[in-house]
Amino acid sequence: MVAGKKAVEEEEGYKMEIRVLEQNKDGMKLALLIKESSPSFMNTLRRTIMEEVPTMAIEEVEIQKNNSILYDEMIAHRLGLVPLTTDLKGYELPPQYDNTAELSAKHYCTLVLSTKGPCTVYASDLKSKDPAVKPVYPKMPIVKLLKGQSLELEAKAMLGTGSIHAKWVPGLAHYKYKPVIEIGNVEHPEKIVEAMHGNVFEIKNGKLDIIKENLFKYDFAGVLEDASDGKVKLKRDNDFIFTLESWGQLSCKEIFNAAFDTMNEAYDKLAEEIKASEK
Repeated sequence: MVAGKKAVEEEEGYKMEIRVLEQNKDGMKLALLIKESSPSFMNTLRRTIMEEVPTMAIEEVEIQKNNSILYDEMIAHRLGLVPLTTDLKGYELPPQYDNTAELSAKHYCTLVLSTKGPCTVYASDLKSKDPAVKPVYPKMPIVKLLKGQSLELEAKAMLGTGSIHAKWVPGLAHYKYKPVIEIGNVEHPEKIVEAMHGNVFEIKNGKLDIIKENLFKYDFAGVLEDASDGKVKLKRDNDFIFTLESWGQLSCKEIFNAAFDTMNEAYDKLAEEIKASEK
C-alpha cells in the first residue's frame, strides 16, 4: 500500500502486519490495523507525520493595497492558514536559520490576488503561478470588501513542517489499542447496549453480542466495564488502530510515504553514527 517498508516491517525485531480498516474514496482519511507493534513506534509514526512531513503554505505576503476592515497582518495570517495542494517532487525545503541564503524557483511558488468590492474574497481568488499549488478549499473566506474597498497582494508559498509552525501540519494522526472484548455472564445486556448508544453491542437471542463492523470505530473510555459491573472486560494486546485524516494538502498515501521515508533516513543516519562511534 505504501512505501517505506523498512520502517514498517521491521520494528524491534517484529514482523508487522498492516490491514486497511477504512479508506475514503477521496484518499483524505485512512484507518489501519497495525499488528505486533508498540506504543513507541506508533507515537514515532504519529509525531513524524505531524512534525516532519512537509506541505505548502503561504509564508511571505507583500500587500500593495488594502483598505478593507482587516489590518495587513490579519490578512497575512489568514492567508497563511489556507491549505494548499502540495507537490513534494517539484519543490525543496528552503534553508532554515539562514537569512542570507537566496531563494530560487525550487523553494517557493508565487500567488497573486487582486480584487475590488463589494464582494467576499475567497481562497479561489488567489491565482497561482503553478497549477500544482492551489487552495484546497476554494470557498474559504479571507475578507469581505465593501463598495470602494480593494485588496491587492503577492504571496510566496513555501514548503515547511509542523515542527516550525502548525500551518504546515498535513493532517490529524492518532492511534489507539485495538479493543479485545471478553463477554461474561451479563444479566442485563440492554443496559450495556444503552450505555454504548447501540453503536457497539446488540442483543441476539437474549444475549449480548458485538457489532463487529463497528468495533474499531468507537472508544470505550471506561464506560464499558462500569456499565456491565465488570462482566464485560476490555483488554489490550500488541495491535493498534492508526487513523490519519488529511487536511487536503497531500493524500493519506502521500503523507505515509513521506513519513516512512523520513523515518528510514533517520534510522540510516543513526546506524551510521553508531558504527562511526564504535571505530
